[in-house]
Amino acid sequence: MAFVLSSMMELGTKAPNFRLRDTVSNNFISLCDIKSDIATVIVFLCNHCPFVQHINPKLVEIANKYQELGVTFIAISSNDVEQSPKDAPVFMKQIAEYHSYPFPYLYDEHQNAALTYEAQSTPDFFVFDHNMECAYSGRFDMTRPCIAKATGQDLCNALDSLIEGKEVDSNQYPSMGSSIIWKKSYMNKKNDFR
Repeated sequence: MAFVLSSMMELGTKAPNFRLRDTVSNNFISLCDIKSDIATVIVFLCNHCPFVQHINPKLVEIANKYQELGVTFIAISSNDVEQSPKDAPVFMKQIAEYHSYPFPYLYDEHQNAALTYEAQSTPDFFVFDHNMECAYSGRFDMTRPCIAKATGQDLCNALDSLIEGKEVDSNQYPSMGSSIIWKKSYMNKKNDFR
C-alpha cells in the first residue's frame, strides 16, 4: 500500500455537501442535515489502514467527548472495494460496530466526496466552523503506528478553539496514511479535480 500526505484543504473553504449511505443504519445521510452549529468534523477512513487502526480507539473517545459538547463527527470511506474488498460496506459496518463508532460511517461508492474534498489519505481530517468554513485540515496528532500512543492533540486543539469562540491556529500539519484507493476508471476524473 502507498503512504501519502494529505493535500490539506484551504482554510475558509465551504464544506461541499454530500448524500451518502450510512453502512450501519443503511440510511442516506446528507451533510446539510446533520452539520453542527459549533463544529463539524469530517474524516476519511478505511478499514485496513494501519494509521486508522492506530487512532481508532482514541478517535472514538474524542468523538464521544466532543459530541456531548455539540460537535458533529462524520466518517467516510471512499476506497474502491474491487481493489480493496476489506473496505466493502459489509465490513465497514462490522468495524463500526466493533469499535462502537458514535458517528455515521458513510460509503462513498462513486468517490465524489473524496474528490470534492481532495482527500488523499486515510485518515484525513477536515473541521468546519459554524459557517461550515474549513477551520482545520490535516492530522489527528503527531503519532504514527508503533511510534507513540495516539492522543488526537491536533484535532482537539482545533475543536477547543472553535468551542471557545477562538480562532484556530493556522499552523497545521498534513495527515499521513494509506492512499485512498481510486477506481481505475476514475483516475482521469480525479486528475480533472486537481
